[in-house]
Amino acid sequence: MILGVGTDLANIDRIAATLERHGARFRNRVFTEREQRKADSRPMAVAATFAKRWAAKEACSKALGTGLRMGIAWKDMAVSNLGTGQPVMHVTGWAAERLRAMTPDGHEAIIHVTLTDDHPWAQAFVVIEARPLPKG
Repeated sequence: MILGVGTDLANIDRIAATLERHGARFRNRVFTEREQRKADSRPMAVAATFAKRWAAKEACSKALGTGLRMGIAWKDMAVSNLGTGQPVMHVTGWAAERLRAMTPDGHEAIIHVTLTDDHPWAQAFVVIEARPLPKG
């Protein structure tokens, strides 16, 4: 069953300007070290990489039903990539607590995330699924 759906569209140029204006302060407040390393590993697409992750965090917060309020922090949601390149959303802190609270008994929550960009836009979709646990 679907527990939540969220989407967000971020302007890459706006993220680039914010990075230029606020630098490490912005990066460290919003993105995990792993997310920063991923962006830095893509020198021709640093701003686009951050913009996709920004959009993913916004989309995840919407799928959790909170938006960025009620105690959720930017770093409570983080995107990494599998070896195949597929993005994966990780939640900790209050976001993880919210996910546990919205997941029905006897189910596990699975967060699906997809990212794309086409300058000047970055977009993310997040779907939170509750999958029944095996019986027995």
